[in-house]
Amino acid sequence: HILDIAAFDKMGVTDNACLKQIATNFGLGAALGSSIGALYGTYDAFKFKIPGLYKIRHIGQTTVTTGAIFGTFLAAGALLHCGKSH
Repeated sequence: HILDIAAFDKMGVTDNACLKQIATNFGLGAALGSSIGALYGTYDAFKFKIPGLYKIRHIGQTTVTTGAIFGTFLAAGALLHCGKSH
């Protein structure tokens, strides 16, 4: 298998607290990224004079994309910190 569950278990990733931390960081990153994406998407839509309902679509796409990317990076950071003992 490419994903070896035993390796994840040795790092402590399958621990409930670790999974909760990863999910929390993803949610926090998605919320922060979405707010920045909405601001940037609005600025971008008006800057390039996107017409009518395409403006709403552009803002929505930017919001969702930025939220997903930033949430993924924060979740990856939490995943890297799961195996470390403090």
